[in-house]
This record gives sequence, C-alpha cells and structure tokens, in this order.
Amino acid sequence: MEPVSSPLTTHVLDTASGLPAQGLCLCLSRLENHGQQWTELRRSYTNPDGRCPGLLLPGQMKAGTYKLTFDTEGYWKKRGQDSFYPYVEVRATGWHGGGVL
Repeated sequence: MEPVSSPLTTHVLDTASGLPAQGLCLCLSRLENHGQQWTELRRSYTNPDGRCPGLLLPGQMKAGTYKLTFDTEGYWKKRGQDSFYPYVEVRATGWHGGGVL
C-alpha cells in the first residue's frame, strides 16, 4: 500500500550541525471561531530526515489561517544545550486549491 500524500509538509534542518532536525516536536493548529481561538489539529515529531509527513490528510485542509509551532527549546534541551528561542511559529493564511498556503 502506497502512503497517502499530505497537502501540508515541513522540513526542518539543524543549521548548527548541518543535518536534519530529527525528533523535533511540532504542533499544527488552525484559527477557529472567527479568529478567536487556535485549535490543535496534530502534534507530531520530525523523522530522521527532518520531515513530518502526514500532518493533514487529503480533504482536511480548508481555507483559513494555520500555524506550525516548533518546540525548539525542547529540541536543544535534549541535546544538552540552551535555546535562544523557546519556540518558533510559522503562520500562513489561505488555501489555493491544492497549492501552497
């Protein structure tokens, strides 16, 4: 059985090591209730390639505002280092019918 392709993907690189950021916790949320509340859709971890496949299933993506929150503090803490940023958020608005947010 072939894996189902997700309409949303991410790829995280650890620029300090020059390698994929394996095991980084991230959370995908969508803005709901007329822009009043973030709803968590998925919490996951990056794989050995620094990717997080299957964030959304086909058909789950709808027009709106989304954010990916990356737990950079937890990632660096596991490696015995301090983090300047406790988290990093990337927000995107819109949906272009199978294209990019």
